[in-house]
This record gives sequence, structure tokens and C-alpha cells, in this order.
Amino acid sequence: QVQLVESGGGLVQAGASLRLSCAASGRASSTYMMAWFRRAPGKEREFVVSISLTGGIAYNQGSVKGRFTISRDTVRNTAYLQMNNLDPEDTAVYYCAGSSRWASRSVNEYQYWGQGTQVTVSS
Repeated sequence: QVQLVESGGGLVQAGASLRLSCAASGRASSTYMMAWFRRAPGKEREFVVSISLTGGIAYNQGSVKGRFTISRDTVRNTAYLQMNNLDPEDTAVYYCAGSSRWASRSVNEYQYWGQGTQVTVSS
């Protein structure tokens, strides 16, 4: 089993930056794919970005490309989401997700989930 714990959320003003962290424990070495999803108030959970163990990255092109950057430290079993130039539309609960095999953008493809961290961007 794999446990994921997010941290780094908070309340910031528009244009600010935040870095989220997702620490994997347990059978962390089996987490081939790690990803970030988010759920804004009144909306469904949305794919943000993913990264594989070999460094392959896929972004949600429409909303975050160019502002958000994912990275992964395989020694520390931790994934990061650097978020720059934040906009009030980025306000959401951000979830870290993991999969033991390659996964795309579907929530259903990820077996492991963190509890979520709140990001609130004020205008």
C-alpha cells in the first residue's frame, strides 16, 4: 500500500506562487506515475499534470501550461507542483495521486490518493 501526503497549500493573492509537495510512503517505490488533480468549488475533479518515474510529463494544456511545473525526487519519493502567476480560477483543493503503472488523465486510473490541500487565490 502507498500513502500520499500533500502539503504547501494556502491563501495567496493573484500573481503569487506556491509550491505543493506530495510525499509518498509505504510501498512508494511502486508508484510509477504521480499526478496532481484539483477540484474547484462546484466542479468535478480535474486533471492538472502527471509525471512518470522516467520523467515523462503530461499537462492539462488548457489551464495550467506555462504556469505550473511538476517535478519528482525519486530518492525522497516526493512530487512537487510549482505554481506561478496564480489566478483566482486556480482556487481549488489540490490532490496528489499515484499509480503503480502508466496512467493518463482519468481519475479512475490512479489507485492512491492524498487527502488534498486547499489553495485559495484572492483577487
